[in-house]
Amino acid sequence: MNTLPDFLRPGLRLLSIGLNPSIPSVQRGFYFANPRNRFWKALNASGLAGEPVEPGPAAMDVLLKRERIGFTDLVKRPTRGAADLKAADYREAAPRLRALIETCQPQCAWFHGKVAWGYFVRYGGVAVADPGWGLQNHRIGKTGIFVTPNPSPANAAFSLDDLVRAYRQLAKHLAGKC
Repeated sequence: MNTLPDFLRPGLRLLSIGLNPSIPSVQRGFYFANPRNRFWKALNASGLAGEPVEPGPAAMDVLLKRERIGFTDLVKRPTRGAADLKAADYREAAPRLRALIETCQPQCAWFHGKVAWGYFVRYGGVAVADPGWGLQNHRIGKTGIFVTPNPSPANAAFSLDDLVRAYRQLAKHLAGKC
């Protein structure tokens, strides 16, 4: 399967977790590559990265090395949209992601959207009654969990300003060790 590789290293401060890679992201070789996706604008405006980064494969390396921010997805199968994913995708993916988090032990796991977090909770053996926004009460080992709105252009319910506010809250929690 042609997909995006996980961008990981020991000592991650933050592990960014999307629902699944988009086809444009796989074609371009970096996460959130759709020009209409608001991730990069929100990241650069939020203070999560010490200095702004230009979207592209080089930014992935900069964020991994300089900021200790890694990237993965719940489901690694690329699709045109979330509606193309099936329950079997989540059943297969959630244990892999849980094992990855337990092995990497990032300071904080950052889920992009309640859909990604909700399916992880459902199929990843996590006991959470009401997955909400922001810092979660649940941890995976030593890893804190933080949920922000998905920056996808398909998620028009949240503005760029909403995303920036959520990312700034994440930055604040990271400063306190998530």
